[in-house]
Amino acid sequence: MDLDDGIEMPSQERAERPFDTALAPTRALVIVPVLTRGHRIPRTAPDDGTPAPQPAPLHSPEDRRAEAVGLAQAIDLEVADAMIVPVPNPRPATLLGAGKVADIKAQVIEHEVGLVIVDHALSPVQQRNLEKEWGAKVLDRTGLILEIFGKRAQTKEGVLQVELAHLSYQKSRLVRSWTHLERQRGGRGFLGGPGEAQIELDRRMIQDRIDGIKLDLEKVARTRALHRAGRNRVSTQVVAIVGYTNAGKSTLFNRLTGAAVLAQDQVFATLDPTMRVVRLQSGRKVIFSDTVGFISDLPTSLIAAFRATLEEVVAADMILHVRDVAHAESEAQRADVEGVLTDLGIDTIAADDHILEVWNKIDLLDAQQRQDRLAAAHFASRAPVTISAITGEGINDLLAAIDARLGQADALLEIIIPAQDGRTLAWLYEEGDVLSRTTTQTGDTDVRLRVPSEKRDRLIAMLRKAGIAI
Repeated sequence: MDLDDGIEMPSQERAERPFDTALAPTRALVIVPVLTRGHRIPRTAPDDGTPAPQPAPLHSPEDRRAEAVGLAQAIDLEVADAMIVPVPNPRPATLLGAGKVADIKAQVIEHEVGLVIVDHALSPVQQRNLEKEWGAKVLDRTGLILEIFGKRAQTKEGVLQVELAHLSYQKSRLVRSWTHLERQRGGRGFLGGPGEAQIELDRRMIQDRIDGIKLDLEKVARTRALHRAGRNRVSTQVVAIVGYTNAGKSTLFNRLTGAAVLAQDQVFATLDPTMRVVRLQSGRKVIFSDTVGFISDLPTSLIAAFRATLEEVVAADMILHVRDVAHAESEAQRADVEGVLTDLGIDTIAADDHILEVWNKIDLLDAQQRQDRLAAAHFASRAPVTISAITGEGINDLLAAIDARLGQADALLEIIIPAQDGRTLAWLYEEGDVLSRTTTQTGDTDVRLRVPSEKRDRLIAMLRKAGIAI
């Protein structure tokens, strides 16, 4: 369904592409429902449109409003107003009470908006009823995030993942505004039997496309598995960078690797994963992987669609959890990220050696705030590293911490290299961290070096082949 008018899109076209924001209205109204009286209803719904109970969000209403406005602006909408709306008694038909629905309708008319964004889960029925009441298109939180992902995806893999999430979301919402669905269509064979409803044809068309995309993504998953196996054979470790959206992950990735990944002050600036090789001080080569940003109540359809990409996080040797410590909701954002990691099967409690917290954006803190953050970091159980990805402050400490974590099992060796064996000596400099080098009276070279654990067996095999004793 297009966002600009009520004209029907042909069934085939509807099934093959997600919401089109190219012609979306430029003015939008943002509504942030805040459930009171102890109600606990998620802000995003499962793929079938049925809300499932979960703990109330940790974010304040003001932060939710600011985030929702940022999400709307990410698809180039002009936000006419953003309202926090208390909801003491959620209504099955409209979520909001009749009085609030009427008040918002008046705002829609006053501001001449064509799109209302509700930062909450809406069932298909609620979405349809609100569109009728307000005379404007309505997007819930899941739909809005899907719109952003649809705009940001660049690679073929990213486009496929976003389309899968879109279609899974659309499939449950065919009922909401398709006025032609009461028609019946005869047919035979794959078109269905006589009298099959149009809605069934549309659902089947969407399901066929979903099945096709899943097959394509299975190929992507197999390809990624082969790449991981190749990296394991050469003992290259992977460090995955994760964090809340706009925490500075891509800026840090660029700082660490010298890459030029898009890094903007906006949500979901990066969707498509990027990997770069970096040599650490010890001589260890690692692969840094920049990943999609997480967000509170990340739609389950997106987690499922991006599973092939997120498997890189699961299989990583180390995870850098980048946090925006200058953000007022930094702790709530941390909980959101750890929640997604838990959903991926990563035990965030028992993974102290596996996860390194990186407290970013300390350059945005005043003197007192900086002192407080540094003190908190000193006493934190996970010993975070404080940095500024923009200025480069703390980057050397971060690289040293990564090197130390990955090198806990490194071997310290002392080797005598014959004077004529320059090849082995060069290899040691290439693959290890030479701590000292002296020449013996016989002209041989006495080398003390640190070797990454994953390279120790290769080194021993090479030395034995060269007839060198350790």
